[in-house]
Amino acid sequence: MSQMAQTRRARPSQGGAKQEVSMTTGFIGLGAVGAKLAGNLQRNGVALKVFDLDAEKMAGFIANGSLAGTSAAEVMASCDVVITSLPSPAASEAVLAQMLPEMGPGKTWVEMSTTDPAVIVEQAARVSATGGIAVEAPVSGGCHRAATGNISVFCGGPRETFEAVLPLLTILGRKVLHTGEVGTASKLKVMTNYLATANLLTLCEALTTMKAAGLDMATTYEAIRISSGTSFVHETESQLILSGSRDVDFALDLVMKDIGLFQALADAHDVPLELSPLVIDMIKQGQAAFGASAQSDRMIERLEAATGLEVRAEGFPQELVDDEPPARGAEVIVRRS
Repeated sequence: MSQMAQTRRARPSQGGAKQEVSMTTGFIGLGAVGAKLAGNLQRNGVALKVFDLDAEKMAGFIANGSLAGTSAAEVMASCDVVITSLPSPAASEAVLAQMLPEMGPGKTWVEMSTTDPAVIVEQAARVSATGGIAVEAPVSGGCHRAATGNISVFCGGPRETFEAVLPLLTILGRKVLHTGEVGTASKLKVMTNYLATANLLTLCEALTTMKAAGLDMATTYEAIRISSGTSFVHETESQLILSGSRDVDFALDLVMKDIGLFQALADAHDVPLELSPLVIDMIKQGQAAFGASAQSDRMIERLEAATGLEVRAEGFPQELVDDEPPARGAEVIVRRS
């Protein structure tokens, strides 16, 4: 059996998304990723009601025409679909507890947080008991791509509901993959974050070793970029490592949450992982050295301290900018033959 993925052509967005998105839409959680996702909806003409515990994070949206929600419950009560982007499973549970009494037939919850796969399945069952519907839609691709709508979206939930919210998802992301039932998207998301973390750690070791061996760092960057060793993580985070910025907008506490969820998934299925426990231990050491909320690309500084080297190069950016032009997204179709 061979398998390949294709992307359906996106329909052109004429006059913004307002023509295609008829449902009233709420957005809860305007943090590092959530604010960028909500901003894409607002820029594309989707009428939003927003809510965050930090009123200052709501101010820019309100100034640009969004309505201000007064609570998670009030947003759910007044909207057909509510999107959440929250920092932890605990925060997700707290918000759901407030929204649940306002749910029922015609209400849809789209959970875009990276959360525990087992938890989202149980939460979706509680939503279903009210007559409402829950889907999960975690994103992957970095905060800089979330800002332009060029991020990828994994969506788990009933096919009918997926198709109903697809007009929103194709504004939020460039590539949208229906992964199956609720829980499947979260499993795939923690897998991708585990892979990205392991890749970051190996890049730190590779860059430091080349520096110690006397290689030019800009040349080393290009050698990796044009070779079989390249990756999305290299083409983004390595640039911030070499510039000295080391601010990828993704903190070690979030990394620890995600790789911990991946390890728990492996444990639940009796998979005897060998690298994963080492990755977790290394991130714990990074947290001890730099603080739980330090930026993840500061992991290079453990090796700099151990070797006395400075792994930097001229000409690399202080922040990541997505240079891919924004465009309406499309569903990725997995074909089997």
